[in-house]
Amino acid sequence: MFGTETKPAQQLVKDVTEATFMTEVVDASMSVPVIVDFWAPWCGPCKQLGPQLEAAVEAAKGKVVMAKINVDENQRLAQVLAQQGLPLQSIPTVVAFFEGRPVDMFQGAIPASQVKAFVEKLAGLAGDGGLGEALAAAEEMLAQGAVVDALETFAAILGEEPENAEAYGGLIRAHIAAGNLDQAGAFLAAVPAKIAAAAPVEAARAQLALARQAAEAGPLDDLKAKVAANPNDHQARFDLATALHAAGHVEEAVEALLELFRRDREWNEGAAKTQLFTIFDALKPSDPIVVKGRRRLSSMIFA
Repeated sequence: MFGTETKPAQQLVKDVTEATFMTEVVDASMSVPVIVDFWAPWCGPCKQLGPQLEAAVEAAKGKVVMAKINVDENQRLAQVLAQQGLPLQSIPTVVAFFEGRPVDMFQGAIPASQVKAFVEKLAGLAGDGGLGEALAAAEEMLAQGAVVDALETFAAILGEEPENAEAYGGLIRAHIAAGNLDQAGAFLAAVPAKIAAAAPVEAARAQLALARQAAEAGPLDDLKAKVAANPNDHQARFDLATALHAAGHVEEAVEALLELFRRDREWNEGAAKTQLFTIFDALKPSDPIVVKGRRRLSSMIFA
């Protein structure tokens, strides 16, 4: 779906012959690294190395593929490749092809950790398989209001890379945009522990908290009138900030909270500062509202 598509496991590892070498190795390597395992049935180390390679390739989920060449059954191919400079005098020999040429290799059985590192290094040659472009497209869909399309795209990315923090955060935000707060909460709870503290997930968590508050926000005009009638009604000012944010007036919400913090920074156990940080976390760090708001808050704290 995203360039280097995740292939079914049975297609990630193929037996290749002289007749299919050009198609399955040289041509295929123009889009994805191809690891070629030169082996033979009588080779003891080959029997140890082969399964390790296959496991590492399958773990890469389509970012690399593997071709197995039985040198006993493809002697002429092995001779031709040896004449072109590949050291095939001993096996196992593993050669990685990318963009039609050899780019890395090793000989003999090596530890599983080195096999994994070899495969992961090659997987990086082809980039992210188009996931970056897919993420950008999903974000654009979300920004334009195409929430269903964004949901489907974020979900598809997670299908290929289950621990993609950007996709998880995007999926949660898309559910928030669709008004599916319970589903957004369920996905937030299901975020893998490895990425639970990642910035995109934290931003989605903050947005969900704000969305739940917005569902309980009071009428904006009534709250404005209440604050105007009694500027020291801190709860009314806090509720006004919540209603302003719910209405999309983020900068005004920040202004209201900053004013509340200026008047009584300790009110309700520092609720104004906590709410400000929640709003800041929901936005990008470079957002002018965040930059200006943090600067003003810091000046008040250290005044």
